[in-house]
Amino acid sequence: MQDISSKIQEKILISNNFDFDELALEVFRFQYKHNSIYRQYVDYLNINATSVDNILDIPFLPIEFFKTHQVVSTSSEINKVFESSGTTSDSTSKHFISDLSLYETSFETCFKQFYGDINDWIILALLPSYLERNNSSLVYMVDHLIKKTNNENSGFYLHNLTALQQKLAQLLQATQKQKILLIGVTFALLDFAEQFPMKLSDVVIMETGGMKGRRKELLREEVHEILKNSFNVSSIHSEYGMTELLSQAYSDGNGIFRAPSWMKCLKRDIYNPLHTDNSSGRGALNIIDLANINSCAFIATQDMVNLHEEASFEIIGRINHADIRGCNLLI
Repeated sequence: MQDISSKIQEKILISNNFDFDELALEVFRFQYKHNSIYRQYVDYLNINATSVDNILDIPFLPIEFFKTHQVVSTSSEINKVFESSGTTSDSTSKHFISDLSLYETSFETCFKQFYGDINDWIILALLPSYLERNNSSLVYMVDHLIKKTNNENSGFYLHNLTALQQKLAQLLQATQKQKILLIGVTFALLDFAEQFPMKLSDVVIMETGGMKGRRKELLREEVHEILKNSFNVSSIHSEYGMTELLSQAYSDGNGIFRAPSWMKCLKRDIYNPLHTDNSSGRGALNIIDLANINSCAFIATQDMVNLHEEASFEIIGRINHADIRGCNLLI
C-alpha cells in the first residue's frame, strides 16, 4: 500500500478530483491506529472505530489537546515544533511536525489555487520576521512564500512602517507593475492605516489574526471598513489558519472564506458537541485537514462558524471563554 503521507501529498498537488470522504475515512482509521492520544479519546467516547463509515460520525479532537499532549500519528523524528502565541509559557499550543515538506506543499498549492503563481507576486509582510518568531507556522509560511517570489522587494516591514510606505509608493510608481500582497496581523495593519493612509487600490490587503491585546477588539466588519477607507480599496482579503492546522482558508472579501479541496469545514451543535453536520447555518467549527496526516486531521475548534452553500463559511466569533489566539507579536 502506498504510504498514506505520500498519498495525501499527491492528492494535495492534484488539489481536486478526488473522493474527499473516502480519503478522510482512511485517514481516520490510520490515525486511530497510530495516534495514541486520539485513540484514547475515541475509546473514551465509547465509539467503535470500525463502525465509522461517514465523515459526520468521525470524532473530532478538542483543540485544547494540543496544549497538553504531544499529538502525533507518526514514529518519525520531529524536526519542527510550531507554537501558538500565549500569555504564559504553559498555555500555548504545540504542533509537532515530522514532515515540513507536506506543510510547504499544502500552503504553496493553496496559495496557487486562490491567487495564482507565487512568482507573479511581491509580498510585503506586517509580521515578525522568521528570525524573531521561527516557531510560528504563519511566519514560517509567509517567510517561505516571500523567498519563493524571488523578488528583492518582498520582505518583512513590521518594525518600520515608514519604510513600508516608501516601498509601496515606489512599487506603485514603477512602469512595470507586479501583483502586490500586503499581509499583516490586524492591529499592525490598523497602525499603518492610521499613520500612512494612502491609495492602495492596486494592492491586495490581507489581514490575519486579531488585536492580541494590542488594541481594542473590533468586529471584522469594522476593521475592514477602516482599512478600506484608509487605503481606498473595495475589499479586504483574509487568511484563516492556526498553529494546529497545516492548511489555510482564504477570503477575497466580506469575511467569506473558502478552503482548499483537502480541507473541509463542518459545524457541531454547541449543546451536543458529538453531533456534527454539514448543512448551512451556525455552530461551532469542526475542521478536517488532511494535511494533518502526521498529527490529527479532525479538530474541534473554539471558533463559531456560519456555514454557507458551496463550501464557503464565515467566522462569527469565539465560544465563550475561549482563549485569544493567533500570531502574538509580544516579541
